Amino acid sequence: MKELTDEQKRVMLERGTEKPFSGALLQEKREGTYNCAQCGNPLFASGTKFDSGTGWPSFDDAIAGSTTLHEDYSGGMRRTEVVCAKCGGHLGHVFNDGPAETTGKRYCINSVCLDLEVK
Repeated sequence: MKELTDEQKRVMLERGTEKPFSGALLQEKREGTYNCAQCGNPLFASGTKFDSGTGWPSFDDAIAGSTTLHEDYSGGMRRTEVVCAKCGGHLGHVFNDGPAETTGKRYCINSVCLDLEVK
């Protein structure tokens, strides 16, 4: 396991979120694999990333078996939390408003939870 920054701890271990449009990977366009910042587990292929306009990196699909989904009722809302299947770190949430021409899913993921392994 990698030593996390204070911001990564707040988001990944305490189920926080980064401010919209603040993440280092929001505008990232390079090809590669987005891995869990805590354990290195491969989570998302760059080809599944799209610009959702929401302020967080968005993906229409996760790598098979890389994430686990949990019902989340925090903040007075019903959402589906996305966590790393290997270390259990909180990554973000998944919604059913993604691109209809692909999966229809929008994995809304915090940049601080990801490390990009460039091809």
